[in-house]
Formats: sequence, structure tokens, C-alpha cells
Amino acid sequence: MEENRIMSSTPRTISWIAEQAGVGVETIRYYERRGLIEQPRRHDGGYRHYGEDEARRVRFIKQAQQVGFTLKEIAELLDLRDDPDATCEDVRERTMKVLRGIETKIARLARMRTALQGLAEDCPRQAPIASCTILSAFVEEPKKKG
Repeated sequence: MEENRIMSSTPRTISWIAEQAGVGVETIRYYERRGLIEQPRRHDGGYRHYGEDEARRVRFIKQAQQVGFTLKEIAELLDLRDDPDATCEDVRERTMKVLRGIETKIARLARMRTALQGLAEDCPRQAPIASCTILSAFVEEPKKKG
């Protein structure tokens, strides 16, 4: 048990935290510039030392990004996590906002898929390029509503 405590408090370099979190060193520096993680002070030898807390924070950021949160939204989540007056509902509201955005993107992608499927189905395939219905569809005037 004592060994685990010592290992978890052992200061590590930026390359260690990057490896632990599955990101590049430049990503760590970017997160520092954005204020998502604190930049530790330099120690002897000019190196900055990081701990497991910073590695966990970077993993949190990456996992939140993977499910659709932007870095700005992640900063809000981190602020909420550190706010003793925040509630789970505060986090849920932000999660629902991201979910609505994802659903909007999915609907837009479905419309794009339908449009491309129609273009592909209408393609004369063996016709000369000058008769390509897909290419000509991209230069047509849009259809007016109403």
C-alpha cells in the first residue's frame, strides 16, 4: 500500500502524462494554454513535474471529447466538478445540450446520405464524363421553395 502511495505521488514528466493519457505532448501543452490543466512550476533541471491527478484530468478531457463535448464545454464540466454548490442536474443540462447537438448532426448526415444515395442511383455509370449527373448536380441552381 505504501509503495502505491509513493508511486502515485512521484512527479513525472510531460511525456509520462501524455503517455498515461494516450495523447501527445503537444496536446498537454495545448490543454495548459487553454487552462484545462494547470502548468506545474519548473523544478531542478528545468523540468515540469506532473502527477496522477493531471493524468486523470487529461483522460477525463479526452473521454468527454470522445462523446461529443467541446473543449469549452469540458472546461465548464471541470468547473462544475470543482464547485461544491453544483449539482448533477447542472452536468445533465450540459449533457442534454450536447446530445441535442449530436441529434441535429445525425439528422443532417441522414439527409446528406439520402441525397448521395439518390445521386449514385441516378448515375448513368458508363456514360461519358460530360454526362455525369453527379457532377452536374453540384453546379445546378438550388430548387426554390414555395
